[in-house]
Amino acid sequence: MMGEQTREGGGIMMPGGDQEPGSYYVGVDVGTGSVRAALVDQRGILLAFADQPIKRWEPQFNHHEQSSEDIWAACCVVTKKVVQGIDVNQIRGLGFDATCSLVVLDKQFRPLPVNHEGDSRRNIIMWLDHRAITQVHRINETKHSVLQCVGGVMSVEMQAPKLLWLKENLRETCWDKAGHFFDLPDFLSWKATGVTARSLCSLVCKWTYSAEKGWDDSFWKMIGLEDFVADNYRKIGNQVLPPGASLGNGLTPEAAKDLGLPAGIAVAAPLIDAHAGGLGVIGADVRGHGLACEGQPVTSRLAIICGTSSCHMGIDHMVQGHAAFPELKAKAAARCQSVYAYLNSHLDLIKKAQPVGFLTVDLHVWPDFHGNRSPLADLTLKGMVTGLKLSQDLDDLAILYLATVQAIAFGTRLIIEAMEAAGHSISTLFLCGGLSKNPLFVQMHADITGMPVVLSQEVESVLVGAAILGACASGDFTSVQEAMARMSKVGKVVFPRLEDKRYYDKKYQVFLKLVEHQKEYAAIMKGD
Repeated sequence: MMGEQTREGGGIMMPGGDQEPGSYYVGVDVGTGSVRAALVDQRGILLAFADQPIKRWEPQFNHHEQSSEDIWAACCVVTKKVVQGIDVNQIRGLGFDATCSLVVLDKQFRPLPVNHEGDSRRNIIMWLDHRAITQVHRINETKHSVLQCVGGVMSVEMQAPKLLWLKENLRETCWDKAGHFFDLPDFLSWKATGVTARSLCSLVCKWTYSAEKGWDDSFWKMIGLEDFVADNYRKIGNQVLPPGASLGNGLTPEAAKDLGLPAGIAVAAPLIDAHAGGLGVIGADVRGHGLACEGQPVTSRLAIICGTSSCHMGIDHMVQGHAAFPELKAKAAARCQSVYAYLNSHLDLIKKAQPVGFLTVDLHVWPDFHGNRSPLADLTLKGMVTGLKLSQDLDDLAILYLATVQAIAFGTRLIIEAMEAAGHSISTLFLCGGLSKNPLFVQMHADITGMPVVLSQEVESVLVGAAILGACASGDFTSVQEAMARMSKVGKVVFPRLEDKRYYDKKYQVFLKLVEHQKEYAAIMKGD
């Protein structure tokens, strides 16, 4: 299934009233299940959009794989679609973002298998893959100082444990033949330009690189990956550029043909997908909205990207596994609504006189069904629900859905408290991604954190962020900051219902108790 929407875009009015002959940028976003592209103008408005599903394999539990060739082919399909019918010479820049998945290529840049089956098409270990659990435990036991830069404890989803797993498990078929290990965003920019430089974003967030000090030789030696040090980090990146920097000579003739774009247009050093969403929302001009972050440094703003990893999985898991789900699906379809829009209206029906959030007074959820990445970095954690009854009707499903949405918002509050304890000062949330279109999800984030939530005018903020990178690489803006201010706009502000604060404070105490108790149960079961 391919979704498409196109908006008319003619001559473009620039701030200050000068009529510009339309400059466009293409943003490409590689998510977990699909590749999406957008054509964006200098005001940050989406003029065309397309998406294309990508393949995923799960050969065994905790092993999740993709194909770099399949992903690149999907990038070509969506890019060609969004530039249909426009003068491609008006396209000034191209930006990519992607999940932090690990792409493995040989010395001739051909795919290598990351699986026991030896299937070289499957040459990507996906971001959510948890195969390297024993490796990450050993890495964390070293207590090496670089771990302080990733929150004190490394997540199994980072690249070092996955690399170690490949060395220990696929020595002959993969490790010894490997010439290049790319983060997926950097693979895409290499594919477009032939430049193997890495983005500072990928390497700092997932590979332990330091913007000030570079790679730490002692870390790689300590964990048993001294191979990288020996060849001066050639396989994982020894040329590093800030996101938005222009790469090489721009789009190569071969990639230009694949993508349906002119050769030589600027291609930007990329970003991780969530970070692109941040770029698309966080720089918006907030004057006139009565927000505490107005006139404050951008560090008082927190961007929350509500995509696959943070939310969808947990909510879908709870809703789709419920006995009343078939009934919900049928009723939502009859109304031509999504199941979540239907659930939101159903909650309004059953709440009676009380605020909707109060329906969960005795139902509490801890939402870490796939472990906790932030701020606890504990992959052993599981999901929890307390307060279940014998009834399994639509009311129960709606209330369980509400409790799960609230649990995700309490998780956000926990992250904010960890950031504040580390010296940050946050006053305003900026939400984007699929779930920011869900008014219940947005209101619960405002009520539970006690902070106003800013929604951007353009819901596809991740794609705007990718396009902003292309705009920076083109030289049309003097800095990422200028491009952000011009291309991201406030759409709506949702304020917290402060009269409900006491209720959510109590629920938050329960939320913290849930994880404390889970750890106690684990300790009991481990005991003699």
